[in-house]
Amino acid sequence: MRLDRFLSNFPRFSRQDSRLLISAGRLRVDGAIVHDPRHEVRDFQRIELDDELLQAGRSARYWMLHKPVGVVSATEHDEHRTVLDLLDEPDKHDLHLAGRLDLNTSGLLLLTNDGRWSRRITQPQQRKPKVYHVTTEQPITAEYAEVFAHGLYFAFEDLTTLPAQLKVLSSHQARLTLFEGRYHQVKRMFGHFRNRVVALHRESMGEIVLDPQLAPGQYRALTDAEIASV
Repeated sequence: MRLDRFLSNFPRFSRQDSRLLISAGRLRVDGAIVHDPRHEVRDFQRIELDDELLQAGRSARYWMLHKPVGVVSATEHDEHRTVLDLLDEPDKHDLHLAGRLDLNTSGLLLLTNDGRWSRRITQPQQRKPKVYHVTTEQPITAEYAEVFAHGLYFAFEDLTTLPAQLKVLSSHQARLTLFEGRYHQVKRMFGHFRNRVVALHRESMGEIVLDPQLAPGQYRALTDAEIASV
């Protein structure tokens, strides 16, 4: 929200009053004087008029969770435990998921109350790499990597997937890097070869890598470097 609009939401200030106060240098955002009425402010920032506190600013939260198989990537569900049930945090219901995982997929899941941050890591145009460890029912051949690198046509959406990178680790295991997130994309890609995915684990999103110290169901706060990487 623009700073002048934020200020004019107070009944005692008109839009004109707000602009005059801002241009006079009487508004501080996170301790810094702001003169531009178009300056964008967020719920997480401290905003003061002279010595009066107008907004204390709520704390931004960023969590990394090792999602186990059998837990739903949702805030509530009638049949299964949700990822929020794994968190012991007083403000957990203010959080949302930055990218989901299927019920039977494990690995890195990010939760935050910062909508702008989560959009940056999940929006398709950002093309943040997402790395998965894949285990299949049938052997994986070199042909898979060549086909995935050219993209696969999905008739239901009438689109071709972005080129993906596949590294074969063993006869039935591979590491797959995607730059988008289509519905059941990994399973559908291997389904092109009629090869069923029997285990799927997300290792990383962008530069954020699942902490190897986290057991399934455990979580920790993101570091400043991890937050800034997005």
